[in-house]
Amino acid sequence: MQTAKKGDTVLVNYVVRTTDGRVVGKTEDNDPAALTIGGAEIFPAVEAVLDGMEVGKEESVTVGVADAFGPRREDLIVEIPRAQLSGDNTPEPGMTLTAAQPDGSTVNLTITEVGAETVTADGNHPLSGEDLHFDLKLVEIKSAA
Repeated sequence: MQTAKKGDTVLVNYVVRTTDGRVVGKTEDNDPAALTIGGAEIFPAVEAVLDGMEVGKEESVTVGVADAFGPRREDLIVEIPRAQLSGDNTPEPGMTLTAAQPDGSTVNLTITEVGAETVTADGNHPLSGEDLHFDLKLVEIKSAA
């Protein structure tokens, strides 16, 4: 039977859960995800499991905090004066802001609290501080040329 190898594009069904069982990603309601093994399109630990896997097989792998989105960083939580916010929208928890960094890059911030004079915004990835548990099923292999 054919096995997936580096350079192959594979179609994969998956469910991703946090340690507490919360589902944070899945293909169940969509088409399988297409990934190229070795293409750095997903975490290396997931690629390693897919490499050598046969169509129809199911595997599970955990990607630890350090290899996923890193630990939560308190220094990425900031207070922003409401007067500095642009736009006509009233800030609400869950809204996303884009802020310029001193080096010219941008960072996405999620508003977590809204006060009378300031908003609190979090620059951490929503899954930072979380181990991610992947349940994978290899659906198809499209061999590299």
